[in-house]
Amino acid sequence: MIGRLNHVAIVVPDLDAASVLYREQFGAQVSEKVDLPDHGVTTVFVDLSNTKIELLYPLGAESPIDRFLEKNPDGGIHHLCYEVEDIERAAQKLQQQGMRILGDGKPTTGAHGKPVIFLHPKDTMGTLIELEQV
Repeated sequence: MIGRLNHVAIVVPDLDAASVLYREQFGAQVSEKVDLPDHGVTTVFVDLSNTKIELLYPLGAESPIDRFLEKNPDGGIHHLCYEVEDIERAAQKLQQQGMRILGDGKPTTGAHGKPVIFLHPKDTMGTLIELEQV
C-alpha cells in the first residue's frame, strides 16, 4: 500500500534558526515558510535528493505542535509521511483493519496541496504516520 517516504517531520522551537541550520550549515535547499491554518502549523521544507524534511512550528494557540513543544522543548521528530496512490482506498482498508484515522476520518489537504490522513500512533507502534496521495 505505501510507496516511498515522502518526508520526515521535525518540530522545531525556532523555525528561522532551523531554516538557517539546514540552509547554511548543511547546504540544503530550504523553502519559504508556509502557514497551514487548518493544521495549526507553519512549515518549511528541506529538499534532499531522496526525500524531504518538514520543519514544523506552531501556528495559533490551538496548535497541536504547541503541545508537542511543551513536552519536548528542544523539538524532535513528529511524524513520518508515506506516499499512497489512492488515499480513499488506503483509508478505507486501514479502517476495516481497525486502525484509527485522526480527526473526522476523512482526508484533508496537506502542505503539498494533496489529500492526507494521519493514523493514530497507538495503532502504529507509537509513530504518528501521515499518508499522502501522490
